[in-house]
Amino acid sequence: MRKTRRKFSGDFKAKVAIEALKERESMAELSKRFEVHPNMISKWKQEFVERSSELFDKKSDAEAEVDTEKLYAKIGQLEIKNDFLKKSLKKIGL
Repeated sequence: MRKTRRKFSGDFKAKVAIEALKERESMAELSKRFEVHPNMISKWKQEFVERSSELFDKKSDAEAEVDTEKLYAKIGQLEIKNDFLKKSLKKIGL
């Protein structure tokens, strides 16, 4: 019988990595508790520490992205209003 490979969500990996960083329990205790091999826990912990700075860098990029989307939407609305006013002025004859 063939075993299927288990897949863990990012939330689960982060939870385990944070518990490993707290160092309240040994790797053996954590591996029993979460049913994951200790090597995987240390790998997730290392990856979490290495990529933690990206979390704060991406947040500022995401905020800038949201602002540009709002600005493009506002530009579109103003162009529509401008076109409407131009057509209305032509009909009136001004």
